[in-house]
Amino acid sequence: MINWKCTHTWKTARINTLWCLVGCSIGDFGTILYFQNIQHDWTTFQIMTLAIINGLITSIILETIILLKQMDIKTAIKTAFGMSFISMLGMEISMNITDVLLTGGATITWWATPIMLFMGFITPLPYNYWRLKKYNKSCH
Repeated sequence: MINWKCTHTWKTARINTLWCLVGCSIGDFGTILYFQNIQHDWTTFQIMTLAIINGLITSIILETIILLKQMDIKTAIKTAFGMSFISMLGMEISMNITDVLLTGGATITWWATPIMLFMGFITPLPYNYWRLKKYNKSCH
């Protein structure tokens, strides 16, 4: 049984999730903003798919950089991929579904962005807590 009332683990899970959110948001929002500001014939689905991929890439890069303080590059990359990929994927999908529901998709607005970030943060948080408790593993 997992103790879901451990404040220390929730704090660690929140910090880990926040780092993941920063990394994912850089690639995701950057991609969407790029397509908002150019003429293109891409569909919303294509842009959102590319935004998810870029969000995953930037998150892995950021997490690898953070992990380099603790380990060598090969181990850091492996850890960034292995320990947080499910979390990042859930985060990316929830942010982009929220974008589609609120704006029609592939649109960054001042009012939708905080909601997208909140959904991206809250979606993987229980998983990150569970993983910390079950395996005593985190990505940071």
